[in-house]
Amino acid sequence: MADNDSVLTAAAAWKGAPMAIATVVSTWGSAPRPRGSHMLVHQDGRFEGSVSGGCVESDIMAAAAEVIAGSPFQLKRYGVADAAAWEVGLPCGGEIEVLVQPVSAEGFDPELFDRITEAREAGSALSVTTDLSSGQSSLRTIEGAAFINRYEPPRRLLIIGAVQIAQALAGLARELGIQTIVIDPRARFLTEARFPGVTLDDRWPDEAVAAYAPGPVTAVVTLSHDTKIDDPALIAALAAPTGYVGALGSRRSHAARRERLAAAGVSEADLDRIDAPVGLDIGAIGPAEIALSVAAAMVAAFHATAR
Repeated sequence: MADNDSVLTAAAAWKGAPMAIATVVSTWGSAPRPRGSHMLVHQDGRFEGSVSGGCVESDIMAAAAEVIAGSPFQLKRYGVADAAAWEVGLPCGGEIEVLVQPVSAEGFDPELFDRITEAREAGSALSVTTDLSSGQSSLRTIEGAAFINRYEPPRRLLIIGAVQIAQALAGLARELGIQTIVIDPRARFLTEARFPGVTLDDRWPDEAVAAYAPGPVTAVVTLSHDTKIDDPALIAALAAPTGYVGALGSRRSHAARRERLAAAGVSEADLDRIDAPVGLDIGAIGPAEIALSVAAAMVAAFHATAR
């Protein structure tokens, strides 16, 4: 799954300016960035995104400048067997093929950015097809040599319980580019001062979770330690195709939780979807380390869903 959120944000901010977009269309071996990764280059030299994590970006920027100036699209390949790859610094053992197009009707139509953003905001995926023989991208089906890039809805995290672990987890999720909502009907816990810059929702958790319609790229994590808050949220999360469902608590408390949820009508298969005790076992001590273990488990689940 390629993370192109910052590129879409930059495209909206730079709309109307001459730009070029570079896209990883093929990878071999230990390539540094997945297929579909973008790098957007402004005419003035600003850029956003990455196609190699820094290895070939300088060369791509030179190609982008040529494309912006009117040269045809370029399809560039970098690998350790090529002298050029060593010159631009791709010694990782992998190979990548990068398409550099103008952001124009003849290349990557700028209206596509709007369509992608609209679909993602609606919680839908959108596929853009690129004709590799002409360098033109569109929403149409193209016969022959084509690259299809699928833009998934943004990843989201619904945290149930505005507790100390939630504060640390919200910060980590923000750094990971995951949209985060903290849900807690207790007003004293749910404050802007404790969760700056985070969306806060004071509805009862089952109502809130259902309203967000969690899908494969949404995680629901219950942290409140209050069964009246956590259990309804878990029931709502398990009633949807939620990508990751985690619950804080010991193995003993989770066994009791399973009994309660089973009595409420949750199936055995759905109960098995709950990651509890939540997070990867890293021997975590304290809120920050527990939050780290939860974030790692959540990201692993998102990537497993994408495969």
